[in-house]
This record gives sequence, structure tokens and C-alpha cells, in this order.
Amino acid sequence: MKYTKEVKTALLAIVAILLFIFGYSFLKGKNWFDSSRTLYAVYDDVEGLSASSPVTINGFKVGNVTNIQFLDNSGRLLVKFTVDNEFPFSKESVAQIYGGGLIGGKSIAILPKYEQGNMAKSGDTLPSEIEEGLLEVVNTRLAPLQEKIERVIVSADSLVNSFNEVMNAETRNNLRNSIANLDAAVGSLRNSATSVEGIISDNTPKLNRTFSNLDEMSTKFNNFSDTLSEFDLRKVTEDLENSVANFERVTEKLNSGEGTAAKLLNDPSVFNNLERATKQLDALIQDVKLNPKRYVHFSIFGKNPGPYSPPKDSLK
Repeated sequence: MKYTKEVKTALLAIVAILLFIFGYSFLKGKNWFDSSRTLYAVYDDVEGLSASSPVTINGFKVGNVTNIQFLDNSGRLLVKFTVDNEFPFSKESVAQIYGGGLIGGKSIAILPKYEQGNMAKSGDTLPSEIEEGLLEVVNTRLAPLQEKIERVIVSADSLVNSFNEVMNAETRNNLRNSIANLDAAVGSLRNSATSVEGIISDNTPKLNRTFSNLDEMSTKFNNFSDTLSEFDLRKVTEDLENSVANFERVTEKLNSGEGTAAKLLNDPSVFNNLERATKQLDALIQDVKLNPKRYVHFSIFGKNPGPYSPPKDSLK
């Protein structure tokens, strides 16, 4: 059977139209030969999600977003997407919009939950949520930092204004004079240091002798310390303690009246008798001096001595 050119052209046109429709649908995420489940999720904001965006489970692509449209007059959006039937999960699983950054777009991630007898099937609507993207995280983190920077800038501006108020013309002039005086003081210290250096240079021999003498004194002091360390201080201390003990015993005997010395100190009659004996001995010695003939008689011719006349008592 032969076909005319018109029939062949018509068939070719029909095939081309079908291929165009199929390709257009495939690019939009709709595959006519695919038996995937069609699921829905409702969002207040899709964060830039678009048709043909991927749908993933645990990072693995399992479908695509096929359509996004307004749900009602409140502005909520209904997102339609397909998921491969081979992976079972509960219809309580969350459809989370994630991603988005400086280059990449948004995607839907299904956070699967596994409940027997409650598996998601085509036409179910999953709970929805939105994960903070990179820009939102950066904005959230930068907001407190921005406030701190603004406070720092305000404080710095106040500090600069205060500094300008303090550093007026008079203050700058005083500061300049202070720096000049400080420079003069440093020059004076430099001259003083030079003078001290000259004095030290001139008296270096004397300083050397002084240090030599100090070293010699230190050596002698060390020798003296060695001598003291060899000195039997314990024996000297014991002898001193014995002497003190003996002196205490003598003192106790004197206070108790034992012995001649104690009686001399404590008995007044002994002292009086001793005083009278001393006076009598003194009178006897004086009488011997004044009348020696009474005590010593010597005569060649045997002459009797004259009568005795008592001497005058010189002690009265």
C-alpha cells in the first residue's frame, strides 16, 4: 500500500506536534510515561521555587515540581509535584523547601516518616515548612552584628567629638610645649649620663680597689663565720648556766643566814662586835705608839719605869 505525499506529510506533522508536546511537558517536569505519585503542599511563600525544581529524599532526586498556583484569595500557594512510587513514606512526611543561595535555586526535600497503613498516595497533601536559606541565615547572623557595629560607630563618633573638644588650640599648644620640655629634659639626662660616665671612667681604679676591699672583707667575714661555727657555744652556755646556778645557791645561803658571810650581812650584833673590836684594836695600836715603854721595857741600869698616865683617846 502506497501513501501519497500528502498523507506522509500529515503523519510527519502529527508526529512532530506530539514530540513537541511531549518535550515541552517533559521540560516542565511532566512525563507522560511515568507512573509517579502526584502530591501537593501548601505554602505561604515558596521562596523562589519554580516549576521543574527537583524533589529529593535524603538528597536523592525522586521527582520534580510540576505546577505552582495560588490556592485562594489569601495568597497561599499550592505546589504540585511528582514522586517516584518505588519509595514508600507516610503522608505525614514534611515537604520542606530548602536551598537557595547566591547561585543555586530552591528545591523540595521530603522529610520521610514511616507509618504502616498510612502511606502517601497520589493526590495527598503533605505538611509543609520552609528551611532558612543561606541568605536568611546570613541576614539573621549579621543583624546583631550590624547593631553592634552601629553602636560602635556612634560611640566612636562621640569619642571623636569629645577628643576634638578637648584638643582645642590651647591644649595643642600646651601639649607642644610639654613635648618641647620633655625633649629638653631628655637632653639634660643625656648630659648627666655623659658626666656620670666620665666620673666613673676617672675613678675606675678607686672603684676597683673598693671592690677588692669589699671582696677581702667578705672573705674575712666568711672566715669569721667559719670560726664561729667551730666555736663550742653549747659548752660555754653550760658553763654559764652552772655559774649562774652556783651564784643562786650562794645568794640563797646568804639570804637564809647560813655561814659567816650570811651572819655578817644579816646579824647586826656581829657587825657591832666587829666594829667595837676594830675600835679597841685601833686604841691599842695608838697606845703602843704613844707609850711604848709600857709594853717594851729595857734598861741597862735597871731603872724602874715611871707611873702610867692614860693616853688621850684620839678616836673621840
